[in-house]
Amino acid sequence: MTSKDNRTSGISRRQTLQGLAALGLAGASGGAFVSAAHAQGTTKINMQLGWLASNGLIGEVVAKREGFYAEEGIELEITPGGPGVDGVASVAAGRSQVGQLSSSPSLMLARSAGIPVKAFAAGYQKHPFTYFSLEDAAIRKPEDMIGKTIATQPTAMILLRALLAKNGIAEDQVEAVNMGSDMNQLLTGQAQAVTGWLTNTNALKVLGDGRVDMMLWDTGIQLYANVYYTTDDVLAEHGDALASYLTGSARGWGWAKENPEGAVDHLVAEYPNLDKASEMEAIGPVLGFSFNETTAGEGWGAMNRDNWAAQIETYASLDQFEGGTPTIEDVMTLDILSATEGVRKKVG
Repeated sequence: MTSKDNRTSGISRRQTLQGLAALGLAGASGGAFVSAAHAQGTTKINMQLGWLASNGLIGEVVAKREGFYAEEGIELEITPGGPGVDGVASVAAGRSQVGQLSSSPSLMLARSAGIPVKAFAAGYQKHPFTYFSLEDAAIRKPEDMIGKTIATQPTAMILLRALLAKNGIAEDQVEAVNMGSDMNQLLTGQAQAVTGWLTNTNALKVLGDGRVDMMLWDTGIQLYANVYYTTDDVLAEHGDALASYLTGSARGWGWAKENPEGAVDHLVAEYPNLDKASEMEAIGPVLGFSFNETTAGEGWGAMNRDNWAAQIETYASLDQFEGGTPTIEDVMTLDILSATEGVRKKVG
């Protein structure tokens, strides 16, 4: 197996510390918080995204526009990420009080790098990352990858390594090559599988009805997506504000579950660059990853220690932690989920 990059998140200790240094905040506390911002006693929270604004925050948009945050005493500002934006550094430095990461390993790698951030909720119960193939060379289970070429993003090579290790497949039995953001290598026969998120319905249209999906989750590598995180200091000093924020978010996601088209209307009104027709196609998968049998019992945003322990074990076995293996307590807390379960379970 060939690879130029073995990191799923693109976050290393060096990169994160460089990002902090560039902000002039390498020694800053992550506990800066904008409390009682207005006369009415609201708390202003800045939410730093790991990437550009998309349907992964549709619940937050709903909560903002339907007034749920205001009712919880929260004023939310959403800051998009994107190329060249180190969202973890922004949260760690106190520029943002909470953040959302696309994948849970990013949080673990940041913690190993000495960045005091911790997850407090999971937006997607199952990670949408999927291997896509076509019927004439279908890959339905990991063993079907043997002898085939798999194209994946450089930052996702570690996921392929983890999948192979989990399923007892030697790396030299699969040829791995880098891909960009489109599916061209699969369509032209240069690769027998490409990767992406099942929620990216626009990009998947080109593969047609003969598409075969193998979710990473179903191969035994079970990651969380759209992970909510903050710093140790904010957790210690502003837990009540985080609980109010998460309550508003849960209400927004619950409203979206019951009113998907209305939620899409809110999303495209907030972000006019998004297309309603495309978002209507995506809303089903988005809600499907946000609500499942787990949330039915534990409420929206739930996560559990055993899942995080398995993730840590997988990444440690592949020597991904530069600064030492983090513990479960290092990377996640259930405190905010516990404080909000009354509301979250009603919308689960």
